[in-house]
Amino acid sequence: MIIPIVRTAIVSLRRDRAALALSFILPIVFFSIFAVIFGGQHDSTAKISVILVDEDHSRASLDLVRGLQREGSLRISTRPSSKTKEPLPEYTAASAEAAVKAGEAPVALIIPHGFGDNPISFGGDQGGTTIQLLNDSSDMIAPQMVAGLLQKAGMTSMPEVMAEKGMKYTDQFIGGLTPEQRKRMDGYLEKLRQRENRQAAAGTTPAQTDSFTGPIAVKSRAVVGQNKRNPMISFYAAAIGVMFLLFTASGSAGVLLDEAESGTLDRVLSSRITMTKLLMGKLTYNTLLAFTQLVVMFLWARVVFKLDFFTHIPGFVVMGLCTAFAVAAFGMLLASICRTRAQLGALSTLLILTMSAVGGSMFPRFLMPEAMQKAGLWTINAWAIDGFTKVFWRDLPVKDLWPQVSVLLAVGIVLFVVARRIARRWEFA
Repeated sequence: MIIPIVRTAIVSLRRDRAALALSFILPIVFFSIFAVIFGGQHDSTAKISVILVDEDHSRASLDLVRGLQREGSLRISTRPSSKTKEPLPEYTAASAEAAVKAGEAPVALIIPHGFGDNPISFGGDQGGTTIQLLNDSSDMIAPQMVAGLLQKAGMTSMPEVMAEKGMKYTDQFIGGLTPEQRKRMDGYLEKLRQRENRQAAAGTTPAQTDSFTGPIAVKSRAVVGQNKRNPMISFYAAAIGVMFLLFTASGSAGVLLDEAESGTLDRVLSSRITMTKLLMGKLTYNTLLAFTQLVVMFLWARVVFKLDFFTHIPGFVVMGLCTAFAVAAFGMLLASICRTRAQLGALSTLLILTMSAVGGSMFPRFLMPEAMQKAGLWTINAWAIDGFTKVFWRDLPVKDLWPQVSVLLAVGIVLFVVARRIARRWEFA
């Protein structure tokens, strides 16, 4: 009797496509997404964008700049990207700080005047000229990696400076070098200079084994989020909020399927209400429902987690309504595509969880490989999270939300138009 029971259960599973998809397809999709994020190869790791300002323009600072530009894990920018052929002016300390605040890069390095005179230090109170590292505190990994790679670049790109300063401190702390020792050291420094010149002319990279150790003084300063009580609360409120908005919108739009199955939809369409007006009415209701959910979630974050909510009301309203409109249209499209509630449940679960994983609702996008970050831009989640981050984290004005607002509105309009087109099957059923 056991074998027939098992056979019957297998046949039932094969007939229930929704259960089949949730049982096998969804785990594979999620495994693949997180395998790419956490188990990707070295060449797929996202590069860290770094804004670099050289105020010194000495030989030592230029060597350090070249060393940083050779680092494969960094994407160095010395000037803003230009949409025209004319290059824009190089970053200054002020414009670099503004760029980090605007989210153009998580880190900026400022090499100050006088760096070439005292770039490194081997002695206790013999501090070298301090490099400023400006960072966005929402990215806790980038500043640490850049600081470490800065030390590496200093060791590999400034061997002459390392040797010269080492000789200076040796002379200072052990009582001086003999004339013969100084002569040998001067000869070695001259060889280093000649080799650096040859390498610069050939465009080759100095070997790490030829470098000298010696710390570069770095002072880190957070320019974004330094006054936030709970830095990541706004991010997670938006990330989790958008994911569950998608679930709510798809479930609410599924009422269309219930009405079609019960015959209510036919009776409604037989009146003076057209399918376009019906869908627009449901879209309006689902948008208001989604927006109300966002309001409740952010108010909860304000009361329990002290999120600075009331000073960001204009930006929240703009982003909230645009996000709610986009997810409502997404739900309408799913309801129009599916034939039954079971299909809607399976398809919405598969798509929403996948979009949430790729779009940053489950894991911050800036920690993903570059290919995954670009893929995330095809999701509603990514644009909504970026917009709420601008509002609550970067304190940017409403006018700076135009990229996210434009995309969300365009997505909502396109999805609704497609849903209306597909919904014609109910008019001629």
